[in-house]
Amino acid sequence: MKRLIGFLGIILLAGPLLGLMGVAALMNPAEISCGWGSLAVGRIPDSLTAHTRDGGSISLNRQQLTHAATILAVGGQLPGVGRQGALIALMAALTESTLRMLTNPTAHPESASYPNDGVGSDHDSLGLFQMRSASGWGTVADLMDPEYQARAFFGGPSGPNAGSPRGLLDVDGWQFIDPGEAAQAVEVSAYPDRYQNYQPVAEAIITALTQPTSTKPSAAGVTVQETSRIVFPLPAGTYTGTDSFGWRTDPVTGAQAFHAGSDLAAPAGTPILAVADGIVGFAGQRGSYGGLIVIEHTVAGGPVASYYAHMYDDGILVAVGERVAAGQHIGDVGSAGKSTGPHLHVEIHPGGEREPAVNAMEWLAEHGAAGLAGAEAGSTGCRPGKAA
Repeated sequence: MKRLIGFLGIILLAGPLLGLMGVAALMNPAEISCGWGSLAVGRIPDSLTAHTRDGGSISLNRQQLTHAATILAVGGQLPGVGRQGALIALMAALTESTLRMLTNPTAHPESASYPNDGVGSDHDSLGLFQMRSASGWGTVADLMDPEYQARAFFGGPSGPNAGSPRGLLDVDGWQFIDPGEAAQAVEVSAYPDRYQNYQPVAEAIITALTQPTSTKPSAAGVTVQETSRIVFPLPAGTYTGTDSFGWRTDPVTGAQAFHAGSDLAAPAGTPILAVADGIVGFAGQRGSYGGLIVIEHTVAGGPVASYYAHMYDDGILVAVGERVAAGQHIGDVGSAGKSTGPHLHVEIHPGGEREPAVNAMEWLAEHGAAGLAGAEAGSTGCRPGKAA
């Protein structure tokens, strides 16, 4: 009989694991390159037409799309934001200003002296996200700066307002609520239901602006396109962390040994998801890994390999050379190889399969993996399997 490991309750990560990355001070409006692959912005088109949820049509010009690119560029350099956070920010800016830097000469006459795309008149609100100086978002000069407004919207420990008013990263569990509700949690609008209407438009903007900007050949010579997003490898609420990356006392020999992956206990048969777009470089049984899938990716212009271990033969659902998408069901949790119970052993190798692994959980958090949740590490890890 296969022994199932019961899973514990999941607790949300309290915040990003790393501090704010530096944001480029000047960007060419024709081409903006972000820090993380999932939000890498390519050439900005002259226009884009998309449809809102209620069927309306909206046409955005190059200036509006440049503001959208600024939001993506800022979000791409903030650990914990990811594609979902960028989507929410775009929904908010579309709803509040149609992605325009709006002055408010009635409330703030000096605002008209800054570069702008038109005039607004909502109380004393300014800019892309219609932020109010009186509410503590910043000075008029701050709020007439698109990059500042994006950083203020995302917030977080290194945000310009230090959590008051709170930005998206200051909202507990924002990743797991409706994107429109998350936007409302930051904007605190009198019309909270407006944001959902712009979600399809925000999706279209991300698709248009984050076309693959870099490709790398895989080990098999096949081109690996830049990933479109990063995803956690197990569905939220299905797992608990049982052994972490780094030096540990080997549970079998008692000697110090290095554990190159992160172990996530989950019931046998739990779907395993590809962490990013890529190409399968290996799929089969490999020593203590048991059933192993290795996927090659291009992230932020560089090669990355992800490992998924301990599947049974019938739990491997992809083949070598197959292209997979981020979040695709590639296999099922098993307990093959050096294992005493069903779990996923996941490794991340920046630089490719032959390069050293890094802490997978930290890497996923840094890259804003969709569906990321945290769990306390326990004592169960990759151990010699027992006879069934």
